[in-house]
Amino acid sequence: MDGEFATDTDPTARWSLVVPLKPLRLAKSRLAASVGDAPRPRLALAFAQDTVAAALACAAVRDVVVVTDDPAAAEELTALGARVVPDTPADGLNAALAHGARAVRAARPRAAVAALNADLPALRPRELDRVLTAAGAFRRAFLADAAGIGTTLLAAAPGAELNPAFGGPSRHRHLLSGAVEIELAGVDSVRRDVDTGDDLSVAALLGLGTFTASRRAGDERPAARPSGL
Repeated sequence: MDGEFATDTDPTARWSLVVPLKPLRLAKSRLAASVGDAPRPRLALAFAQDTVAAALACAAVRDVVVVTDDPAAAEELTALGARVVPDTPADGLNAALAHGARAVRAARPRAAVAALNADLPALRPRELDRVLTAAGAFRRAFLADAAGIGTTLLAAAPGAELNPAFGGPSRHRHLLSGAVEIELAGVDSVRRDVDTGDDLSVAALLGLGTFTASRRAGDERPAARPSGL
């Protein structure tokens, strides 16, 4: 039933991911300078669709919970297989992530939970699998973004609180909080979040997911990307 979480059936699919998404009319404001304001919400949705689709195709991921109050985004991401919980009390990014983690653990108290940015349009399941596998060795762990300033993923093992501190120079805050930094080569798609037109161009060099590539090209009929990439 919608909003419920199934019991654990696959011990290899360990992680529940929490993905926060602003209302699309407010999302990715810095993109407007390069793509225009009208395409910006549609691109933000495409980023989230590619992020969620890749996460659900990752062998280490059990399920994906999206925290959002945007009805259009909720409908599209539910269609991909995500579970959506409302952004209550709508008190900012870290409150949304903590709320999503509580929603997961209300049903499965011993769940391993990871927060993942919604703006990773080049995300590859195999690279995410490597990051989550590395995170499993620690009580709390995080992956810095491509700039080495922010964070794209924060993981908490069973029994550990997520304690998210995303936004701005979050790498430093997560280090101060005691989380271990995951240092892996070859996981560029998990580090490459997109805030600006330049970020999007770099993500395109890595290989955009089908939703973002189609939206960028003006094609509203995206095809599925092979899940093994």
